[in-house]
Amino acid sequence: MLMHRGIGLDRFNEMPRASAVHALYACCCNVTWATTLSDARPYPDHEALLTKADLELLALSPRDVDHAFEAVAHEQVSARDLTELARITRERIAGMLGPREGYPEY
Repeated sequence: MLMHRGIGLDRFNEMPRASAVHALYACCCNVTWATTLSDARPYPDHEALLTKADLELLALSPRDVDHAFEAVAHEQVSARDLTELARITRERIAGMLGPREGYPEY
């Protein structure tokens, strides 16, 4: 995940498909989910990406949800359900993108 911290939405939208899938996989650990989100680019804003991420989580099988939770075992979870997985995934996507206002130009 550190490899893709604070990359910004514009850069995420423009990166090669394989790189975008890799960045998203670090957020949820599901290749199908990451590929679907990557293929839906470009996203106009953070909320559009987060909404699509939530919708695609609903499409995961129970086995995929269990696998995603195994990948985040080191994080505090209050329950092993889609709401909690969405919270963790949103936090990871936010970390990947960085602040909504972007980083200052230097």
